[in-house]
Amino acid sequence: MTGLSLLRGAPIRQAVSGGVSVAVAAVPEGLPLVATVAQLAAARRLSRRGMLVRTPRTLEALGRMDTICFDKTGTLTENKLRLKKVSTADGTVYKAAEPEAADVVRTAARACPRLNGDGGGRPTHATDEAVLDAAGDDPAWTQVEGLPFETSRGYAAAVGREADGAPVLVVKGAPETVLPACAGLPDGASRTAHDLARAGLRIIAVAKRPLAGGEDPGEVLEQPLAGLEFTGLVALADVARETSPALVRGLREAGVRPVVLTGDHPQTARAIAADLGWPEDAVVVTGDELAAADRTARSRMLRDADVVARVAPEQKLQVVESLRDAGRVVGMVGDGANDAAAIRAADIGVGINARGSAAARNAADLVVTGDDLLVLTEAVREGRALWHSVADAIAILIGGNAGEVGFGIVGTVLGGSAPLSTRQMLLVNLFTDLFPAMAVAVTSVEDADDDATAATDAPLGTAVLGEPLIRQIRHRALTTCLGATVAWLFGRFTPGTARRSTTMALCAVVGTQLAQTLADRRGSRLVQVTSLGSAAALVALVQTPVASNLFGCTPLGPLAWAGVALAITLALAGQRAVPHVEEAVTKWWPKLADRLPVPAT
Repeated sequence: MTGLSLLRGAPIRQAVSGGVSVAVAAVPEGLPLVATVAQLAAARRLSRRGMLVRTPRTLEALGRMDTICFDKTGTLTENKLRLKKVSTADGTVYKAAEPEAADVVRTAARACPRLNGDGGGRPTHATDEAVLDAAGDDPAWTQVEGLPFETSRGYAAAVGREADGAPVLVVKGAPETVLPACAGLPDGASRTAHDLARAGLRIIAVAKRPLAGGEDPGEVLEQPLAGLEFTGLVALADVARETSPALVRGLREAGVRPVVLTGDHPQTARAIAADLGWPEDAVVVTGDELAAADRTARSRMLRDADVVARVAPEQKLQVVESLRDAGRVVGMVGDGANDAAAIRAADIGVGINARGSAAARNAADLVVTGDDLLVLTEAVREGRALWHSVADAIAILIGGNAGEVGFGIVGTVLGGSAPLSTRQMLLVNLFTDLFPAMAVAVTSVEDADDDATAATDAPLGTAVLGEPLIRQIRHRALTTCLGATVAWLFGRFTPGTARRSTTMALCAVVGTQLAQTLADRRGSRLVQVTSLGSAAALVALVQTPVASNLFGCTPLGPLAWAGVALAITLALAGQRAVPHVEEAVTKWWPKLADRLPVPAT
């Protein structure tokens, strides 16, 4: 700008002043505040819906999230196991309440380790609670030693005796662990276990053997299982939460892949996942497969997984890390203390206040304050709306300023000096950058128009701040420059002073940018108020002689205002034509380039 002014013969003071005014126009004053204001506004809206945002910057990652892991028990289900079916040793399946199932249920209950040695205590494991509730009291049984369930072991066991009877070892656990230790196992036992698992039931194998003379109960419990007598199978089911299918369906429709982590048998896990909303052909990976694979192989296995079955608590962290290694933006939802490490390692950690542990809540970035996880779908939409709002605000700030710079260059080429002074440039940025851009940044999903709302329902990639934003900035800059140039030329070629044409250009720059913002977010009441309020304030400033003179302007008459309105209208019409022109150029330029002569090398 300074160089162009000097080439046109302008004095040095005037040339430098024009360069300074363009430097002022190029600075988007509101840009540092846009993302922070948008994050805080989204966090406030989510808090009203039942989600506490402990780390506002996490909302940026939430908008890019494409995978979310759920700990099944207690999160997607109510963690209230119920004994549903029982299979006896001969493979016959009964309902849990039928008399024929009583012997198997009683043996399974005796395998539940009690909290104290006399058998009067109640265990804390949900599986044991369900079995004991179904079995009822067993006064004839006295437990001597108990071995609680551990995922790495795969079973629970106890040693006890009936009145005046010999001590007996009773075992219940995963079929793949207990059945191989049974002697004389019926041929149909494994098949029955698979059939029940495919029905979505959690299967527990039950077996026992009497202790030989001289065997110590404590030592027996520590020895590997062998020589057991197969008693039967018990099948339990965890009650799914009413909102879980809607949650899974909503996330999948939004392009987020939900992954369920469970300790269930793979077939059981697949069936339960189907009931919760996963597809019938869900991809299942087991904890054993993960343990046998290296880090690269785990990432490849988990990249498109839907269910991780037989997963140990310590493997949840491994799952989250492997998904991140695979390039996924991962969320983790859990309520237990053993979920805390995975929650902390995820891009977005989600805890549940109503039923979660303190460790899970403290590790989380977002905390669901109620009991309804459907708020997660709203959180995903808010995260994506945040990206679109920030992108639109950036387009307003940078696109408008680029248009002002462009107009300054055009005006200098045509008139020999910058059309707008430094004070006027600051005034433009005050009216177009500060309030309307901030209003766009804090716009909620509900306030956006139909197109913006639909955009938040589609998978979000980093392209939001790529070519779409560059195109939006380019269109805004061209529109702003066109509106200002037309108004300025209208003022120069109609009777009036140079200050009059400058004032018309100032009004056209502000008016064109406000009209674009209002058109883009016409559904937002806040954008309407800030845009129309800024326009009214500009008109009042221009028409007030003292204030107008302070900024180097002059009050305008009806003809001048008509020229400003005409310039804004032409600029907006030109904005609609720009995409079609670009499309035509993109389509025909390669054909034209092919016909151009190529110089010899």
